[in-house]
Amino acid sequence: MTLDEFFAGYDLAQPIFDTLREKVEAIGPAEMRVSRSQIAFRRRVAFAWVWIPDRYLRGGHAPLVLSVSLRRRDDSPRWKQIVEPAKGRFMHHLELLVPGDIDNEVRGWLREAWELTA
Repeated sequence: MTLDEFFAGYDLAQPIFDTLREKVEAIGPAEMRVSRSQIAFRRRVAFAWVWIPDRYLRGGHAPLVLSVSLRRRDDSPRWKQIVEPAKGRFMHHLELLVPGDIDNEVRGWLREAWELTA
């Protein structure tokens, strides 16, 4: 699937993703894999994912959700949800409403997740 196909019909999500992609690329090399359900950023393994909630849920949701895998639970109130799918592996979910939501704090989480996959 191409990026254009992934974002078809979800115009609000595209500029947020473009900003996120730029910030990930500024951290260092990462492969991007696009599937029907999500886009994954990977090094040796995936460290961050984005998905479009309105594809799966009804009602007004954020245009894009960023999921970041960390080895610790981050206590920021910005997270929509945090789950521990495996012992010592915490998946943090962040709703992104506008490109400006990808600030220094988010870039720090992305860098931390990126470094864990070296």
